[in-house]
Amino acid sequence: MFKSLWAKFFILLLVVSLIGLSAALYMRQMMLGDFEAYLDGERLDRAYLIIANLEGSHERNDGWDREDISRSAVRALMLGMEVQIRDADGSIVMNTQQATEDLSPLMARRVLSLAGGEPLTGAGEFFPYPLFLGGEHIGTIEVKFMSQDRGLLFVQRSNRFLVISFLVMGGIAVLAGFFASRRLTLPLKKLVDQTRAIRRGELTSRTEVAGGDELGQLSHAFNEMADDLELQESLRRKLIANVAHELRTPLAAMRGELEGMIDGVLASDDDQLRSLYEETGRLRTMLDGIDDLTQAQASSLTLVKQEVALVEFLGNIGERFRARAVGEGVGIKVEVEEDTAAWADPDRLSQIVINLLDNAIRATSEHGAVTLWSGRGESGTIIEVSDTGEGIDEKDIPFIFERFYSGPDGGLGLGLPIVRELVDAHGGEITVHSEAGKGTKVRVTLPSDPENGT
Repeated sequence: MFKSLWAKFFILLLVVSLIGLSAALYMRQMMLGDFEAYLDGERLDRAYLIIANLEGSHERNDGWDREDISRSAVRALMLGMEVQIRDADGSIVMNTQQATEDLSPLMARRVLSLAGGEPLTGAGEFFPYPLFLGGEHIGTIEVKFMSQDRGLLFVQRSNRFLVISFLVMGGIAVLAGFFASRRLTLPLKKLVDQTRAIRRGELTSRTEVAGGDELGQLSHAFNEMADDLELQESLRRKLIANVAHELRTPLAAMRGELEGMIDGVLASDDDQLRSLYEETGRLRTMLDGIDDLTQAQASSLTLVKQEVALVEFLGNIGERFRARAVGEGVGIKVEVEEDTAAWADPDRLSQIVINLLDNAIRATSEHGAVTLWSGRGESGTIIEVSDTGEGIDEKDIPFIFERFYSGPDGGLGLGLPIVRELVDAHGGEITVHSEAGKGTKVRVTLPSDPENGT
């Protein structure tokens, strides 16, 4: 049980709640301590008031007057104190019991009622306070402080409040901790279940995204990952179908020709051998494409970057394609701004441009045009290949950089994925803008200096 995440959350919240309740208990103890200190000070004030009255009475009467000190003893009783008043020789001249006996029965009952009705001369400790007049010791008053119901009531109520707080707040904390921990961990449990479903091959499994917190972001990221896995699985299956289709044609042709030669139907002459050689060339071209993609993915480890002057570099590549473009009735134009340079590996950069030009020429019909342009941009050097060809369907644009994704024309779909891998390896970016029937524009942005190209 305690290995589960919700149990750990629950225990953590429970510990936090106990710490909070313990802090409340500690604060109560501090408050009671301060309250006791306040009561002690208040008791001393009352005692000093009676002491002042007794010393004043002795001065007025030039000695102890029974009636006067009896009144002081009654006042002390009403203030919550029993007293014993002794003269300088230590003899008791008055105490609380004698003072109440001097009162009428009705007055005695009222005084005792105000004092709390506590029996006189009950158990308790008397505290002596010396009495002085003009520096001369005139006697001693012994004081016993009676319990105060109001003070006891405060303590009792604070104890009752503390018990209720522990039971109610503690219960709420336990329930809140239980439900909060379950609520926090439930999305994680669902993620675990969905992850196991994907592991079993159920790539359509998705989890519910609730809220924009970290758990919601995790759920959203999981769904995006599942979408990517589903797409990659779809592309993998499409790859198998494409590879099987692309390989089946040359293999079938080779097998048919070889069977014809074996059966004597076809002559084993140079023409037949040349046909077989051409079919093996088609197979090699497909395998080379897959190998190029693998090398492009690892190219970030093998790039040898340097400053490449693009005026001459792109001009040479354009000339290499001019004859092919003219042969297909396509015009080709190269426009490069003066002093334009890129920080790149020349071989890999050449591969990028050649792939883009090859795609553009193949996509452009007769009398169309292909433009290779380069210049300086805000974030680096821009190389742009645009054509007036058939364009790309809007539904295909999000997938053209996926490996083995091919459009209606077929093929393995490795050209643009190779280009993207090479651009990423250079620390650049590639974007495509296309409209069906109006052409395509592919823009590559590369670092223009070593500081941004490392």
